[in-house]
Amino acid sequence: MKEFDDNRRSFLKNTGKGLGIALGATLVGSLPVNYVAAAKNKNSKKFAYPFTLGVASGDPLPDGVVLWTRLAPDPLNGGGMDNHPFPVQWEVSLDSNFKNVVKRGTELSKPQLAHSVHVEVDGLEPSTWYYYRFKARSEISPVGRTRTSPAYNSSVDHLNFAFVSCQNWPVGFYTAYQHLAKDDLDLVVHLGDYIYEGKHSSTIRSTNVDTPEIYTIEDYRNRYALYKLDSDLQAAHANFPWIVTFDDHEVDNNYAGDIPQDPDKQSKKDFLTRRSVAYQAYYEHMPLRRTSLPNKSNIQLYRRLTFGNLVDFNVLDTRQYRDDQANGDGWKVPTPESENPTRTLLGEEQERWLLDGLATSQAKWKVLAQQVFFAHRDGDFDPEGEYVSMDAWDGYPAARQRIVDFLAEKDIKNTIVITGDVHTNWANEIKVDFHDANSQNVAVEFVGTSITSNGDGSDVKKDTAQYLQENPHIKFYNNYRGYVRCKLTQDTWQTDFRVVPYVSKPGAPISTRASFIVEDSIPSLKQLTATPL
Repeated sequence: MKEFDDNRRSFLKNTGKGLGIALGATLVGSLPVNYVAAAKNKNSKKFAYPFTLGVASGDPLPDGVVLWTRLAPDPLNGGGMDNHPFPVQWEVSLDSNFKNVVKRGTELSKPQLAHSVHVEVDGLEPSTWYYYRFKARSEISPVGRTRTSPAYNSSVDHLNFAFVSCQNWPVGFYTAYQHLAKDDLDLVVHLGDYIYEGKHSSTIRSTNVDTPEIYTIEDYRNRYALYKLDSDLQAAHANFPWIVTFDDHEVDNNYAGDIPQDPDKQSKKDFLTRRSVAYQAYYEHMPLRRTSLPNKSNIQLYRRLTFGNLVDFNVLDTRQYRDDQANGDGWKVPTPESENPTRTLLGEEQERWLLDGLATSQAKWKVLAQQVFFAHRDGDFDPEGEYVSMDAWDGYPAARQRIVDFLAEKDIKNTIVITGDVHTNWANEIKVDFHDANSQNVAVEFVGTSITSNGDGSDVKKDTAQYLQENPHIKFYNNYRGYVRCKLTQDTWQTDFRVVPYVSKPGAPISTRASFIVEDSIPSLKQLTATPL
């Protein structure tokens, strides 16, 4: 490939610890200049700039990684590509100037998948940083940076990663991603709610594009494009490989298996049609392998990624196989229906896969990368009462107990649950019996706040002290937006809750609100710092 033309193409710029992406760095309203230029040229015979949505990589293995992009010169209007396959060249190099290219090839972007590209590169070296880029005709993409995982069974002394979730576009700016892109990380894990399917309305971030609730494949593609046009999100994707899984808003709020949030308004047939196109659009916009290519209304998303002898990531799907929520999907008093021992959140097959993987893991740390609150969380502050979320594991207590009992019976050490969904930060100890403060701990859970969802937030809420008193296994709560950074060694796991004080305008600073240490073989939380903003 030829050298970049500075006047026409986008670059990554060195920003110290990370790389910052130039594409979309200047905004017109809330849309990147490159998108605006492409939209103006959509009827031109000249091939308009197609890499408006940036680049990404994901699911790293010791010998390879998935490289992603999508050709979309007119991204908010279906993409703007002709209805035929289009060749896309790609390169992988050891340096950002592409003087030492180690792999290259050509992939066809197909209209059936919105001209997205998923290149499964192999033959790379373990634990190595690489740079990559794409080319379509004479146009060249931004440069991405990615890293392969360590060799299987190799000795690994450290890993830094961040986890994120819940990035509702109209309610705030993605400032947390701006800071994350500059952090010292090896990996990012996204735990769901990458988009929101409902009607968008906001005075904070505006666009001229109509954004009602989405149902069709065109709707979902345009919604992903809107989110992916954000320059801070693009920078976070471009700087690190990602491991992704979805929650509910990628399809329909609080859906359960084949049951929508509002079954009185959507028939099962109509909802499965919607789920099919939603899963397809998710695949089209994520750095996923072909093993996750949807088959109609089904997608294989749960999987395991191993980083030497240090950590296994058990990536879960808590939406596709679950039983319907008991008594609706809100906060309820537990009932015989919710406590039915046959109820499942993961489905029988995924649950068995998880337990088998935990039992046979050779890694020091075993991660459950999943979506909804795992620990018991009682919102009834009367000691005799109980009030819990039917959409979380509290609505499926028997399913949770099977996992907790398994960890205790098999004496499985160093299990860490990482969670999204609730737009707030929590640090929890997982007990065999949550109703007995002296019960055995078997794991810990870190719940991460949102990137933007719920807006600016606050340090605490008026009922925070009552929550902590009612639930003594919950050791920390915070209501700011941000991301969670985790630093792993063979001896300790450190979690830093990184928060911004506001998202309603750009430019918020970031700080570490609190840090916790988990020591090898000791499933309890030690707080290092607590720094109010």
